[in-house]
Amino acid sequence: MLRRFGWLIGLNNRGGQAKKLPDAKPHPAKVQPVVMLDTVQEIAIYIHRFHNLDLFQQGWYQLKITMRWDNDEHASVGTPARVMQYEAPNLGSDDGYGVWRIDDTDNSFATQPFRIKYARQDVLLSIMVAFDLPLTENEGPPSSAVILKFELLYAPILENGSEFQASPDGCPAAVHEFRIPPKALLGLHSYCPVYFDAFHAVLVDVSVHISLLKAGSRKAPMKVPSVPYTTTDDGAGESIDGSTQALDQVASTDLKQVMLVKALLDARDTLLVELQKLGNAINQAVDLTEFTSTMNDIKLFDSFLQANQVTADAEVSGQGKPQNGLERVNGRLDFRNDRLLQNLSKDDVIKMFNLSGDQVLYLWNTFLNFHRDNKTQILEFLRDAWAKDRRAEWSIWMVYSKVEMPHHYINGGFDESSHHIVHKRGSSLWKLTDDPAQIAAMRAELHRRSIAQMRINNQSIQDMQLFGDPSGIPIVIIERVMNAPHRTFSDNSYMRNLDIMGSATSHTVLSSEAGKKLSSTSASLNGRDLKIVVFVHGFQGHHLDLRLVRNQWLLIDSKIEFLMSEVNEEKTSGDFREMGLRLAHEVISFVKKKMDKASRSAPLRDIKLSFVGHSIGNIIIRTALAESVMEPYLRFLHTYVSLSGPHLGYLYSSNSLFNSGLWLLKKLKGTQCIHQLTFTDDPDIRNTFFYKLCKQKTLENFKHIILLSSPQDGYVPYHSARIESCRAASMDYSKKGKAFLEMLNDCLDQIRAPTTEHRLL
Repeated sequence: MLRRFGWLIGLNNRGGQAKKLPDAKPHPAKVQPVVMLDTVQEIAIYIHRFHNLDLFQQGWYQLKITMRWDNDEHASVGTPARVMQYEAPNLGSDDGYGVWRIDDTDNSFATQPFRIKYARQDVLLSIMVAFDLPLTENEGPPSSAVILKFELLYAPILENGSEFQASPDGCPAAVHEFRIPPKALLGLHSYCPVYFDAFHAVLVDVSVHISLLKAGSRKAPMKVPSVPYTTTDDGAGESIDGSTQALDQVASTDLKQVMLVKALLDARDTLLVELQKLGNAINQAVDLTEFTSTMNDIKLFDSFLQANQVTADAEVSGQGKPQNGLERVNGRLDFRNDRLLQNLSKDDVIKMFNLSGDQVLYLWNTFLNFHRDNKTQILEFLRDAWAKDRRAEWSIWMVYSKVEMPHHYINGGFDESSHHIVHKRGSSLWKLTDDPAQIAAMRAELHRRSIAQMRINNQSIQDMQLFGDPSGIPIVIIERVMNAPHRTFSDNSYMRNLDIMGSATSHTVLSSEAGKKLSSTSASLNGRDLKIVVFVHGFQGHHLDLRLVRNQWLLIDSKIEFLMSEVNEEKTSGDFREMGLRLAHEVISFVKKKMDKASRSAPLRDIKLSFVGHSIGNIIIRTALAESVMEPYLRFLHTYVSLSGPHLGYLYSSNSLFNSGLWLLKKLKGTQCIHQLTFTDDPDIRNTFFYKLCKQKTLENFKHIILLSSPQDGYVPYHSARIESCRAASMDYSKKGKAFLEMLNDCLDQIRAPTTEHRLL
């Protein structure tokens, strides 16, 4: 083919060099200018609300947004193209300073500085900024991801008042990055919450809206290299002249133009479907009748097809296809078909580019106007869809299994039939004598290897705090315990109880829809629920140690009332009984105060009292619940979350170094709680504090029980945090081993729900 091109422009294929004067120079080939089709990636960021969960410092804060191509080959960055302030920020005269700004030096957008005074403060920003990311000349559809970067800027409050002063060093206080994959660049509408980090606990309600737009078309001169027109006698070694290179470049350009037209058609269809989907979701239909009537592809491109003799009346071959090779889809031609587009002339491809680009721009502007009028409803819909998608996406770091709780008395023997744990995702059964910590570590390692082999390639926006280093995310093993009734020594009665429990559970499920309707109706009539969560720190801890857990809980339910227990700060070395009594009085005082406050606005329908404990804070919680003063409040207990709680003490602890530290604390400081944790507070193990605590009914009133533990925990024994036996205990036939099994069975009896109730563990 190349030799034919050379022959057409006057070169001799076999006769060597073309005739020319000795001092003559070859004339450069005249090549027509190439029409360049330009597209732009427009990404609109809507910032709805800045919610302060738990910032450490008061002061002035700003949000700064930038974006860039992820591929190093793309040096261009996003440029703020337009800013739409939907509503004025809900800031007082002293809480806002200046306006939003665009910095041309780094092509960034910064919101108006706003003043943060207290926790759980809301700042309604209600502003949208659209960034344009131009593609390289005639590059084709985007093939690289986009990095979206949010920065939290902070400046202190000056001594002379509320004036704003920019941070002198210009360094952001926190950064949160997201990755928009190439598949999402043709069209996406997604909720994108910004959290920053643990030291800057905020929630910024953000939604991202993306589309590919037409930037225009222009003529660019074709550059031809000035090289001698030489050939060799050997056809295989024949050199390629400048005109041939120009022709190849034109062919490549034509292919990319076709790809751009297809990308615009895909972006148009995606935008149309999403716009109708959003309208139906919020019950605000978008009238696109006029647009869809003029968007008929057959009418739109009929002239192009006739000019290229690609008509709908083409003769059909014996296999049911037109002779030109174009297939019909539902009686219509598919105008994104490669054969169809390649059969069109260059002028027709340019016309199609302009027409489809105009359609996308029309739909995009329609969406922006629709979003301005329904911004809150759209954000709520996208947030619900985001929550569902994240459950599926983040589940790759989770291993789910279903575990059967032992239904009769656990003993120290090796009866395999009484200690099987059935996993939903595996047919293997493991005995109680196996080491649970080693099994958990092995399962996590195997799952991590499978994640390393995964190819995460979807259309969702990826949080770089997770997807930046997927191998560094911890594996969470979730064991859902199949509840069993109180233990019995008769297998027949056990089966009968299971039948009763199954029928009761199925009845609850069947009537859940009716219950939801009744509860929603009676909620407005009978008052509201008061939800209280109590957080209790561990040994030598601080009342703010669990603030990260509290912040995550607030993200799930912002209406809770929380108590960060302070009564036992610097007092965790004493007797657990004293610490539990102090906590009980603190909780009662807090609950009474919140009940009085809530009852003034509306009558209370129900009270849900939940506890979260860390380390020995869990023992303090259980001791407080055993106090008589807490008895009237036990019926309000709802959820219990245990973070590495030594519920069975430190018996059979395998960490020799930590055990040595406990021994020193007992000998040198005489720490009472350490004596109680290690069962040395009484010569008779059945008279120790822990043995008696397990006899108390401290867990049976909770509706939900969550035990969090880690095999990498070097302080609390893994089996103690999980309330289960261990290999050492199952092989111990001494008095200590028997007492340990009695404690274990007492705790399991409390966890087992009555046959008429449903409990989640």
